[in-house]
Amino acid sequence: MAGKKLSFEESMARIDEIVKALEKGDRPLEEALGLFEEGTKLVRSCGKVLDEAEQRVVKLRRGPDGEPVETPFEEGE
Repeated sequence: MAGKKLSFEESMARIDEIVKALEKGDRPLEEALGLFEEGTKLVRSCGKVLDEAEQRVVKLRRGPDGEPVETPFEEGE
């Protein structure tokens, strides 16, 4: 999987594959460590994508007339 930039969905699918492979417990130690490292990198990458998406989210609030109003998402709300 190295070298190719995976989409968020592809990364999540690969993480799922890695978890299933590691849960089986039948991989040699070096291979299991390599899978774990790959999974860790993918989780970190997916976390960054989610953080960036969160920053772009528009939060709906009720306006003075009771109708939803789009406002920029503010952290801590």
